[in-house]
Amino acid sequence: MNEIVTKEDLRQFGLLLVDKIQAVFKDKDSGRKETLEPEWIKSKSVRKLLDISAGSVQNLRTSEKVRFKKVLGSYYYNKEDLQKLFDDDKH
Repeated sequence: MNEIVTKEDLRQFGLLLVDKIQAVFKDKDSGRKETLEPEWIKSKSVRKLLDISAGSVQNLRTSEKVRFKKVLGSYYYNKEDLQKLFDDDKH
């Protein structure tokens, strides 16, 4: 069991370790890009995105056509619901 570790063994191990660490960071970066786009959008952004009035956004909320959350006085709307609502209008 007297195995000798050479400088070359250490160098190869270091290179292997660096490759594995880089692969982990690449995986995390690719996952992060998917989460940059928010799932919930503020009322003001919905109005700008859809070019509609505040009353129209309120009507979407009160008619329960889209899911919403109220956080500290601000309304947030589910982006997926908004997309589905306007995709349905195209068909």
